[in-house]
Amino acid sequence: MGVSELDHAVCRENVLKPMDAEQLREHAHKMVDFIADYYKTIEDFPVLSQVEPGYLRKLLPDSAPDKPESLQSVLDDVQAKILPGVTHWQSPNYFAYFPSNSSVAGFLGEMLSAGINMVGFSWITSPAATELETIVLDWLGKTLKLPEEFLSAGQGGGVIQGTASEAVLVVLLAARDRVLRRVGKNALEKLVVYSSDQAHSALQKACQIAGIHPENCRVLKADSSTNYALNPDTLNQAISRDISIGLLPFFLSATVGTTSSTAVDPLLALGKVAKCNGIWFHVDAAYAGSACICPENRHYIDGVEEADSFNMNAHKWFLTNFDCSPLWVKDRNALIQSLSTNPEFLKNKASQANMVVDYKDWQIPLGRRFRSLKLWMVLRLYGLENLQSYIRNHINLAKYFEGLVLEDKRFEVVTPRTFSLVCFRLLPPDNTEDGGNKLNQDLLDAVNSSGKIFISHTVLSGKYILRFAIGAPLTEEAHVTAAWKVFQDEASALLRSL
Repeated sequence: MGVSELDHAVCRENVLKPMDAEQLREHAHKMVDFIADYYKTIEDFPVLSQVEPGYLRKLLPDSAPDKPESLQSVLDDVQAKILPGVTHWQSPNYFAYFPSNSSVAGFLGEMLSAGINMVGFSWITSPAATELETIVLDWLGKTLKLPEEFLSAGQGGGVIQGTASEAVLVVLLAARDRVLRRVGKNALEKLVVYSSDQAHSALQKACQIAGIHPENCRVLKADSSTNYALNPDTLNQAISRDISIGLLPFFLSATVGTTSSTAVDPLLALGKVAKCNGIWFHVDAAYAGSACICPENRHYIDGVEEADSFNMNAHKWFLTNFDCSPLWVKDRNALIQSLSTNPEFLKNKASQANMVVDYKDWQIPLGRRFRSLKLWMVLRLYGLENLQSYIRNHINLAKYFEGLVLEDKRFEVVTPRTFSLVCFRLLPPDNTEDGGNKLNQDLLDAVNSSGKIFISHTVLSGKYILRFAIGAPLTEEAHVTAAWKVFQDEASALLRSL
């Protein structure tokens, strides 16, 4: 054997084999054991990471290794160096923001999606990925009792976006382009968007991306007497004013379950205003949409029949691992006309003949993951009855916590509890200059620094409010009771120090 042949033989022997089936079997078993042990011991960690900024750079090398390291060595570093810097969203003592649900079914779907690892931008790239997504979103749409116009049999249909932020962006772009095709592209600076001041900040970012003039983003003051829902009269007046000065109202975003207080905008009345003025009506039910699979909660989306688009996050409260944000539209062509590209290298017979759905034309990026597997497995492995019970349990736990707050006269519930979020605050002593805002901020800092629980806050009508959001998959009544004890203890210490 010559020198060059010997060199080639050595190279072949040393070549990396990154997807060896038996190595996958061995390593995946170790990884599953590691993750399972993490969940068994998750309550041993401070819920909110207690590290200082820049902690990890001090613990890791300056450059990547030249030679391979063992999986065990990596897992040891995860345990010792990574997990201390993790805020544990799946902890049963996590009560901040809104939940980000995991489940065995969701995890298995995520694992299978990663294993298949296809990039399903068009039907031909993996027919099952496209067709399963269409079917499973029809399933979920029927579960929510969405109007038939949102299902795939008609002109509409569903698509899984990464987040609600992406969902509102794509429908805003579709609405923008629809009106500009009618009135001309030079009218962009006249377009006006409407929402309440409780709408998610994702809408503001979408407007920036879509080129909507900042002064034409109407953030209307919500009505505190109706738990901060948007008043249809306020909307009507704003639209009339804008039309009178030559502007073009074109987009309204309403919310079912606002971030601050889970306010529910009156969809039916708002939708009628939007329809009278030719405005695209989007419903953001990112958080509370999951609750509407329960018949007793379905009324919260009454009026969705007036909407042009509807969105919920299955990864928030529907046991589907992040990310999975179903969006339904009544007119899929509006999305396609706005977002479609058709370069030569993507052309194929099925797409050219309009026989199939190509989801690349319903979203911002080209590439997309096989996310429908997760949602499909959640629906199949749990069934609707168990999913409804899961939602109801969290709502009942929130009712329980609300009752505990009401029993302690040092606290007040600030807004009526609608779903599984309780907004409350510690009442300040008389003559407090800032109305107790610093007191409640100090209380939040104290309970979060304890590591026992993690909560977040908001500001409503100038008041600093504590938010207690129940929705982590492992949370039980004992965790809620223990959390309330933390609040009571820290409140007592703060009040003694005044």
